[in-house]
Amino acid sequence: MTIRLRTRAHVFWRCLFLQAAWNRRGMQNLGFAYAIEPALDALYEDPVRREEALARHLGFFNCHPYMAAAILGGAIHHEERVAAGEEPGAAPLSYKATLQGPLAAVGDGFFWTALRPFFGAMAALGALVAGWPAVVAAVLLYNLVHFTLRAVLFGAGYRQGDAVVGVIANLALPRVAEHLRSAGVALCGAAAAAVALRASGVAPGTENAAVLVVAAAAGAGYLALAKGTPLFPAAYLVALSGTIMAAVTGWDGRP
Repeated sequence: MTIRLRTRAHVFWRCLFLQAAWNRRGMQNLGFAYAIEPALDALYEDPVRREEALARHLGFFNCHPYMAAAILGGAIHHEERVAAGEEPGAAPLSYKATLQGPLAAVGDGFFWTALRPFFGAMAALGALVAGWPAVVAAVLLYNLVHFTLRAVLFGAGYRQGDAVVGVIANLALPRVAEHLRSAGVALCGAAAAAVALRASGVAPGTENAAVLVVAAAAGAGYLALAKGTPLFPAAYLVALSGTIMAAVTGWDGRP
C-alpha cells in the first residue's frame, strides 16, 4: 500500500514539532511517534498491528531535527514494506538506528555551525545598511533554505529508503558548510568595519556607501583567499578597496 500525498504532508507537518516533547529518556521518541502516526493509521487497519507499529517507534531516537525528516520519510518507506509482509517489523528500527547518528553530525555541522551563523552575519551587516527589513529578509531566507531541504530530504527518504544516503552525499553539505563558514567570517569582518566607520569621521550621508565598499572588499578578499590567491595580492586588494572607500566618502582617516 502506498501512502497518499495528503497523509505524507500531514506527517511532514507534524515532524516540524519533533522536539516539542523532548525528554531525557527517549529524546525525540515521542515527537517521532507523533509525526509518523498518520502514516501508521493508513497502513494498518488492524488495531493490534497499528499499536505494535506505533510502540516500536517509541524507542530511543535522537537526531538533528532538520535531518530527521529523511529518517522519517525512510521509516514510512520501510513501514509500507512491513505492512505488505516484505520486511520484518525490526526493519524500520534498524534504519533509524543506523542513520540517526551520522545525520545528526551532518546536520549540526551544516545548519548550526554554518548556515545559521552565515545568515546571522548577513542580518547584522544588512541591518547597518538597510535597517530592520534586512533582518527580516535574512530570517525569511534562512527558513526558505531549511524548509526546502527538510522537504527534499523527507521526500527522498520516502521514495528511496536506504538509498537516501546517496542523495544526502550528493548534496555535499560538509563542503558547502566550509564555504558558508568562511563567507560568514567575511561578513562579520565587514560588519565590524561598518561599526568602526560609523564611529569615525566619515562625512555625513556617505556611511552606507562606505559600508557597501567594505562589504564588497570583504567578499572579494574571501573569494581571493578561497581560490588560493597569495597573501600579498589579497592585501593589495584590501588596500585598493580602502583607497576607493576614502574617495567615495571623503574620509581622510582622522577621527
